[in-house]
Amino acid sequence: MEEDGYRGPATLLTEDRTIEVEAVLAGAFEPVEGRYQWYGRVSAPELAELVGSGRLLVRLRTPTGEAVGEVTEPDLWGRYRVSGSSHPPFHVPTTLAEVEPQ
Repeated sequence: MEEDGYRGPATLLTEDRTIEVEAVLAGAFEPVEGRYQWYGRVSAPELAELVGSGRLLVRLRTPTGEAVGEVTEPDLWGRYRVSGSSHPPFHVPTTLAEVEPQ
């Protein structure tokens, strides 16, 4: 299964804050669940105080999309896991012209 994705700057929005983050995102359609699952890591110094060891519901915005997701635990490098279901916060090719070289 080939993955779609995005790497670059993004904006993470909470109820009362807007945070600029660096994001590495990927995703794939899950046929058993019948929906698109996207996931990845985001990093910004402010996330440690906002997420701690819990979960944070967010809206993640990239230059090509926006989606609701959840930020959870950090990895060893201080990047926080982010994930969501359905429409991803990045462009996903939907036509053969977008995925096949001309």
